[in-house]
Amino acid sequence: MTERVKLIWDFHGPNAQHIAIHHAKHLGEFAESEKLQHSFTGNEEITPMHHIAFLVVEKHLMNSLRERLKPTRGQIFDE
Repeated sequence: MTERVKLIWDFHGPNAQHIAIHHAKHLGEFAESEKLQHSFTGNEEITPMHHIAFLVVEKHLMNSLRERLKPTRGQIFDE
């Protein structure tokens, strides 16, 4: 299978969960409009005051998407 990366946006504070959920929705809309194959989005709670939204994409797309979407960080995605 193709190697994939997880682009991550961090959100902190009392509204972090709501913001991460909303941001993940927009990332999904972006992935759909760009017809990104083998990608998916989501959100996770790291702590009650730290949530993330993420977009998993094929590694070869990482540089162009990083410039366009400005994630906080990224990591190799292991299933």
